[in-house]
Amino acid sequence: MTTTMGGTPGVQGITEGDIASYLANTPGFFERHAELLASIRLTSPHGQRAVSLQERQMEMLRERIRGLEHKIVEMIRAGQENVALADRLHRFVRQMLRTTDRSQLPGVIVETLKDEFLIPQAAVRLWGIGPTFEAAPFARGVSDDVRSFAASLAVPYCGINAGFEAAHWLDDAASVKSLAMIPLRPHEAGAASFGLLVLGSPDPTRYMADMGTEFLARIGELAAAALMRLRAG
Repeated sequence: MTTTMGGTPGVQGITEGDIASYLANTPGFFERHAELLASIRLTSPHGQRAVSLQERQMEMLRERIRGLEHKIVEMIRAGQENVALADRLHRFVRQMLRTTDRSQLPGVIVETLKDEFLIPQAAVRLWGIGPTFEAAPFARGVSDDVRSFAASLAVPYCGINAGFEAAHWLDDAASVKSLAMIPLRPHEAGAASFGLLVLGSPDPTRYMADMGTEFLARIGELAAAALMRLRAG
């Protein structure tokens, strides 16, 4: 007599779950009844035809191998991108270290960032610097509003160009659709900002509000460490 248990069809009170549990706990069953393996037929995922258990297992293994190959390719690609990024960062730092003329350092930072990271436009402005540099282009045109804005940034700003004053420091501000603005401050906790690094792009998706800012923050830390040489005192 056929009965059901727990909603699963069974024979004489035995359910499919009972059978599955028995087979899982009796690993020698198919060794003693190897002929059953040859008679098992399963539906192929690539069509409606029936295939043997061995064929189905081979298909599953091939699918798993393809998945692993894809992951390996992605890991290699990510590794290559990380190496390339580290090389660009290395060249950026090296160029700052090689610049002995302090007055040239802001320009070197801007041009190296543009060249190494393919940034269409960039600019930097500093305040609270030594009197020797107060008349330099990188120290002019910084309003109190910009200084307050930089001081308010706990992390770099990324987003659309909504007519920010700092965007006008760029060579072609009218073409800039997205911005990254990175505050420059000493490494000490709670230290006030003394500059702002601005990156601009005509691509509205280059700098988006939901993008990660950790790498931009590292760029700001490195640039600030180098530019500390221009500060007063």
